[in-house]
Amino acid sequence: MSTRYNARTVEPKWQKIWEERGDFLTRDDAGGKPKYYVLEMFPYPSGRIHMGHVRNYTMGDVIARYRRARGFNVLHPMGWDAFGMPAENAAMEKNVHPKGWTYDNIAAMRSQLKAIGLAIDWSREFATCDPEYYGQEQALFLDMLEAGIVTRKKSMVNWDPVDNTVLANEQVIDGRGWRSGALVERRELTQWFLKISDFADDLLAGLETLERWPEKVRLMQKNWIGRSEGARVFFPLEGKIPNSAEQGAQSRSDAQLEVFTTRPDTLFGASFCALSPHHPLTAELAKDNPALQDFIRKCDQIGTSEEAIETAEKMGFDTGLKARHPFIEGKTLPVYVANFVLMEYGTGAIFACPAHDQRDFDFAKKYGLPIIPVVTPKDHADDAAWMDALVAGDDAFTGDGVAVNSEFLNGLDVTAAKRAAIEKLEAMGLGEGTVNYRLRDWGISRQRYWGCPIPVIHCEACGTLPVPRDQLPVVLPDDVTFDQPGNPLDRHPTWKHVDCPKCGKPARRETDTFDTFVDSSWYFARFTAPNAATPTDKAVADHWLPVDQYIGGIEHAILHLLYSRFFTRAMHRTGHLSLDEPFTGLFTQGMVNHETYRDAEGRWVPPAEVVIETVDGKRIAKHIETGAPIRIGSVEKMSKSKKNTVDPEDIIAKYGADTARWFMLSDSPPERDVQWSDQGAEGAWRFTQRLWRMVSAASETMAPKGAPMPADFGEEALALRRMAHQTLAAATEDFDNLRFNRAVARVYELANAVTGFAPAGDASKWAMREALELLVQIVGPMMPHLAEECWEALGHETPLTATEWPVADKALLVEDSITIAVQVNGKRRDELTIARDADKETVERAALALEKVEKAIDGKPVRKVIVVPGKIVNIVA
Repeated sequence: MSTRYNARTVEPKWQKIWEERGDFLTRDDAGGKPKYYVLEMFPYPSGRIHMGHVRNYTMGDVIARYRRARGFNVLHPMGWDAFGMPAENAAMEKNVHPKGWTYDNIAAMRSQLKAIGLAIDWSREFATCDPEYYGQEQALFLDMLEAGIVTRKKSMVNWDPVDNTVLANEQVIDGRGWRSGALVERRELTQWFLKISDFADDLLAGLETLERWPEKVRLMQKNWIGRSEGARVFFPLEGKIPNSAEQGAQSRSDAQLEVFTTRPDTLFGASFCALSPHHPLTAELAKDNPALQDFIRKCDQIGTSEEAIETAEKMGFDTGLKARHPFIEGKTLPVYVANFVLMEYGTGAIFACPAHDQRDFDFAKKYGLPIIPVVTPKDHADDAAWMDALVAGDDAFTGDGVAVNSEFLNGLDVTAAKRAAIEKLEAMGLGEGTVNYRLRDWGISRQRYWGCPIPVIHCEACGTLPVPRDQLPVVLPDDVTFDQPGNPLDRHPTWKHVDCPKCGKPARRETDTFDTFVDSSWYFARFTAPNAATPTDKAVADHWLPVDQYIGGIEHAILHLLYSRFFTRAMHRTGHLSLDEPFTGLFTQGMVNHETYRDAEGRWVPPAEVVIETVDGKRIAKHIETGAPIRIGSVEKMSKSKKNTVDPEDIIAKYGADTARWFMLSDSPPERDVQWSDQGAEGAWRFTQRLWRMVSAASETMAPKGAPMPADFGEEALALRRMAHQTLAAATEDFDNLRFNRAVARVYELANAVTGFAPAGDASKWAMREALELLVQIVGPMMPHLAEECWEALGHETPLTATEWPVADKALLVEDSITIAVQVNGKRRDELTIARDADKETVERAALALEKVEKAIDGKPVRKVIVVPGKIVNIVA
């Protein structure tokens, strides 16, 4: 055996063996084995894997290998989230076709991922841009359309006037399109929606069942769904009110403004009402009012995200209308159009109580409107000075307290005051208690080419019709051009022109494509039967789902996970699944970080171009080629923009995949960020060499394979056996709980014990082999190539992939001895290892016989010996 481990030859060797054996191919029927479905969030095929991929997929791989060894039938598939704007950007910038660019990237990344040695069933691989996949997605859409889960309606969107497409809120940066730089406009477009809001209560209740999800993720989803109890309040309107059937305001006498509020207890503090710039009443008022039209245009430049609206300067337009206060006879409130009122929340109209809402407070200060405190802390209920300070200050009071200045509500706490206010509104016929949700229906229309075509046809005579199922998939045309902005499907000469499936007259296809979140909202179900002629093979899906362990970044905590939970419910309703929750266990891994580097001009410099030396205890960085000084910056998430990325291919070429895997698992708890460093990688590599040397050197100092277990073991051999089995038991628990870094630490401890063990007879040689074999098996899920090579070197013909997980000997998990501290006059002097069942007199004699204790007593008479069983001995002299 060579004393040097060569990853370059060993890793491809074992990857070939695993593939030839079909070790990771999954059968749906595995002889009664329990199922285990482990899945990492599938990647976008950018063309290169990064260290975040290595960490994410290594974690899933450890679980898959460990569970397979534990006797589970494991499903561990891989696919590609392949639609989206980056491919279209590449088409425009590099003059390539999105399809070719995407599939070339998939081929490159597949090769890179295979080099990591992942235990994946590649026979189930698919990309979301495969017509076989998105054709089934189109079938799902039609099923949801029939079930009433799909709707088409007008909505406000971010519109890029240069790229001629809808932008997500995240793609609007400082009011401009993220790619074109054009000022974004708010437009009203007719869009397709999935009615996720119908499932709000169920999605909220389901969070309580997800016990193996991080609490922070459940809280984020709960807040996103945003269930709030409150009241609908009807404010009669006065003034020049448009006679609009849409508003139900046929005359001034019955015109009302409907508001949703979570704080009906603050109605006595109301000083104005406000409409969204896109409220129907605003639209009516703006028809003959150029000034209001101009105001709405200014509001539209802010963007649609709540963050943008929240941080923008508060602006208002006085409509001239007045709203009659429901509780105060004769009092009216001015009605404004305000840029901070969202049409997407509640009714798109608010009443404002500035003293107790910061947005209202800022608005009232700007426009000189009254600020009336109606809630104070309990100890300030009659404190005029406190209320004057509130009005004069800069902050609204949003805390709990009691009602003041509120007639029949005075003295009630907030909860009781809400209840009383709602009862009064209902009795007056001016409101009612209700529940509202922050969650809005999911707009899935995108004006892009590289996405799944929405399978509907528009006919002037027959309206909007589903594509006949026998015409699915509706496949994207390949002959498109990207030489001008906008959606190439709109200007394709033939693709969008079809005959109406109902009347046969000329009609047109829908040219919008699905939001790519649709593609990733059900892929986990398709993996269970990737070749099925229907979206799922229900019996097979019911066998494999839910996913037992899902792994991915915290950045997907809301949208992807919420959409997947919704899709699972929708697929249950349409008969494709029999469950509601897709993921039993969720793990969100931390980021991979690295130091940042800049040259003298402030330009970012990649780590591969930097060499670091230690001079007089200080780290000095220089450019590897020019020798120019480099400034070492902060440790941040690896990103292309700051060039602080490390190429996994370089690491694998230099050290091997197992080194990268080991480092990613060992440095920190998996839910926390990990800092990549060359020193850490080198340390991981040194351990691979050490483990190989241990196995190589033990060929002469361990029992031959298959040697019978001796009847008796000496004290040292028994201690090694005990440590090996305790390590096995603890590591098993660590793998069960995804505590990979702890398992790594235990491996180091056992390796130290094996290194320091000197076999001196058959029994100790047998213990040596046992400890080494257990060590290699524990390492197996984490460094599979090295472990297989060591396993083979230990004489095993069956690879670890076909070897059952070892079981710890319970008798060896019980410690026969304990170690307790020994004090002299309250000061610790030594420790004593003694039989667990030793009596008090035996413990006293052994403690007094310790050399350090005798020296501390220094001949003085011992007045008392206090023995706390199993914990401490204190000698008083």
